Amino acid sequence: MAYNFPKITLCAILMFSSFTVFSLDFNDTGSPKELAAAIEMAMTDEQALAQVFMLGWVGAEPSPLILDWIRQRNIGGVKIFGWNTADTQRLARTVGELQEISLAGAFRIPLLIATDQEGGWIRHVKGSTSETPGNMAIGASGYPRDAYLSGYYIGKELALIGINMNFAPTVDLFTNRDSELIGPRAFGSDPVRAGILGSAFAKGQLAAGVIPTAKHYPGHGGTDLDSHGTLPEINEPINIIWDRELIPYRMLTAEGLPAIMSGHIAFPMTEAERTPASLSSWFLKDMLRGKIGFNGVVITDDLMMIGAISHLGSLHQTAKQALIAGNDIILLSSTPYLNDQVWTLLIESMRTEEGFRRVVRSSARRILELKLQYLRGSNSIPYVPDLKKVETDLPDSEGSAFFLNLAARSVTILKPTQAGSVFPIKREEAGRVLLAGRYNDFFTYGNIAFPGADVYRYTYTNRLNINDIVTRANNADTIIFCLSDTFDLRLLNNLEQLGKKVIVLSVLSPVHVENVPWVTGAVAVYSYAPESFASGFSAILGKIPAEGTLPYEW
Repeated sequence: MAYNFPKITLCAILMFSSFTVFSLDFNDTGSPKELAAAIEMAMTDEQALAQVFMLGWVGAEPSPLILDWIRQRNIGGVKIFGWNTADTQRLARTVGELQEISLAGAFRIPLLIATDQEGGWIRHVKGSTSETPGNMAIGASGYPRDAYLSGYYIGKELALIGINMNFAPTVDLFTNRDSELIGPRAFGSDPVRAGILGSAFAKGQLAAGVIPTAKHYPGHGGTDLDSHGTLPEINEPINIIWDRELIPYRMLTAEGLPAIMSGHIAFPMTEAERTPASLSSWFLKDMLRGKIGFNGVVITDDLMMIGAISHLGSLHQTAKQALIAGNDIILLSSTPYLNDQVWTLLIESMRTEEGFRRVVRSSARRILELKLQYLRGSNSIPYVPDLKKVETDLPDSEGSAFFLNLAARSVTILKPTQAGSVFPIKREEAGRVLLAGRYNDFFTYGNIAFPGADVYRYTYTNRLNINDIVTRANNADTIIFCLSDTFDLRLLNNLEQLGKKVIVLSVLSPVHVENVPWVTGAVAVYSYAPESFASGFSAILGKIPAEGTLPYEW
């Protein structure tokens, strides 16, 4: 039964709340704001609390426990991690099954189905989805349209699988060059450019029907530490943070961004002191909501990132603190037991602390409004994916063509700064070529570019014989080396003594090239997607112009 807002529904809720539990419906008429208020008022405390939970599970198939949380508790959302996604068909079938269970609940409320599909390096939904050049490639191309279309085509693929929320764009800045957690996940070091490109990416996601979520508020780029294992600290005062890390969030908020993820990072020189921003009411309420004016949903980063926040107390205490601080959704990467303290403490606190009860119910109302705005209507994603389309339309053919073009547009010559006598390299003048690296696609496209080239392949785990690569390189006229991190860098430095022509094909963050000024030439791509390797070798051969611009100061 549909209600006419506000007269009938709100009166009915106030007078007959037990009745409205069974008559109010997610598909009733009314604006998202009005209907969210009506449903929240009709909910029990248990139903309201369940909306703030977003849970993951371990394994390809959903566990009985996650099914119980959806069936018995009607939780608000689930998070898809990389360990759930190898088989795209199975994942799409699972998403449909989870939504059907959720839609059988009292108010027929669908789940938020979220994942991390940033593009480039971070691609949790694997299987048959596209590999893409990533954010730093977008920064190197410099075109907002590339950001928009990246968001759109990534979102279009997620929508086919039934995933309606993406924890992207990443608008952390490339501030600390030693950061291997952020690196090529950043658009670059310029906060205004990051805001422009992040806004375009978010609009592309929305055009595909996917809810974008900017992260990691207030900014993770200023530290080389990984918040999965420790609590990073960024020692900058708020005036610096306001004009640097927070600029993308200020710009995205002005553009109507629907969701933000809070990060486990401490800023000791601010009023939050050493409290992680994800648990700080000063960062979430005073700054984000009060000063910046953000009105959307705030989601914690995974509360099971033990190294970052475990020293602050138990999980259930941390979850309560996260909600009090201003988060609306608490994210847990694995599924607790139904009566784990993370549930029992929160529901008991709602019963005994009126202030906390208001906090949770306010968050539930905000989550419902988000769902009502984006999970129904002409642009919304079907709750149950069409498995035939998943089979035939992934990867997206238009998207594949676009991502290849983006990879080509973003290729950057690092050394020499002008492609003079070094590039292009002609096959007939290269002589005996040695390809050295550890990515399969590097060798695939390297052998196409230089047929008959010798190959030196290594991995993190094999025991490297430095004399072996030196001997192999000494027998070559030209060495093309794939450089992606400090492990590669240590190996590459052993070739300096040979005085050979050494060409570096840099993938991911290109900062390591600064440590090898002796190499003959260097070309940067920004991911290890096949399109990036194809574009890098094409630029080395002069088949395409390398027009990308390094998105940070060299």
